[in-house]
Amino acid sequence: MSHHLDSPLARQDPRLDITDLYVFRGERGTVFVTDHSHSIAGEDIPRGLHPEGRYEFKIDGNGDAVEDLTYRFTFSDADGDGTQRYELRRLAGSQARDAFAAGTLIAQGRTGETVELAEGGRVWAGKAGDPFWIEPDVLHAVGHAFQDGTTVDLSAWNPAEAKNLFAGHTVYSIVLEITDQELLPVAGEDRRIGVWGLASLSTDAGGWRPINRAGLPMIHPLFTQFDEDLGDRLNENVPARDVQIHGELLTEMVTEVVRAYGTAEDPEAYARTVVGKILPNVLPYTVGTPAAYGFAEWNGRSLTDNAPDVMFSFAANTPVTLGIGKESVTAKPSRTFPYVPSAS
Repeated sequence: MSHHLDSPLARQDPRLDITDLYVFRGERGTVFVTDHSHSIAGEDIPRGLHPEGRYEFKIDGNGDAVEDLTYRFTFSDADGDGTQRYELRRLAGSQARDAFAAGTLIAQGRTGETVELAEGGRVWAGKAGDPFWIEPDVLHAVGHAFQDGTTVDLSAWNPAEAKNLFAGHTVYSIVLEITDQELLPVAGEDRRIGVWGLASLSTDAGGWRPINRAGLPMIHPLFTQFDEDLGDRLNENVPARDVQIHGELLTEMVTEVVRAYGTAEDPEAYARTVVGKILPNVLPYTVGTPAAYGFAEWNGRSLTDNAPDVMFSFAANTPVTLGIGKESVTAKPSRTFPYVPSAS
């Protein structure tokens, strides 16, 4: 899993779960995608986007892990045919980090339909195929290694029998494409931005409770498969406090795995390098460039990047592979908007 049902709070209502975050170059500009409401949670539960929730793309333009721009989606209850209406608001500057700011309404639409934005961007939300793949035996072996401080035990695993746990499954995607003209003033001269997704639920007291936060892929599969309390805690704070709150614990976990492998002269120093790159948990991207989440660089994330192999190997300091790749996905992404796989 990248973030599929990654914490007890997210599992209480999978509509608020962020299964994945993608950022890449599209036909008109930069594309932001979050996926939610995975069908693996069961078809007898509510699907779609939560009418009492909100879904945000957070964008940092100066590297301080504090948002300078927010795009905020809210959805209505579903009609009889399952269609939902939505509103999209843009919040800049101090409003971007204000949970109660109104922002500027820039789009209204219905799921399954493309909406054009005044500045040339566009929006789509609706049911889609899941473009992500994971091998369950490798996934659980990695989780045990980082929980127990051991090597990744795949002695009983046969790579020839590797399978994609998510083949044939669906999600509900939110797709936002923003033009360079709109985004570059926030990014600054280096064109670099940091991105994360946030799903929140309204509270009885009139506030908003963060349920799920996603930046870099595979953080939860590495560290929280067998520590559900940590899974919730990683979602609760803002990225700017990640190092302060979670840095030492994650460093200890990586240190023990690397020490078990014996692949670094100083396992703790290597672990601090790892944690220094994954925290704050924000996905970096240079506007206008091809996305590539690979061994050589982390620059956004395309719909076909092999994030599990990259992150598992990087954190363990040894090669770890799923034995499957993008060919295992039953619904393929498109090169044209809205880019996400068809749900059929």
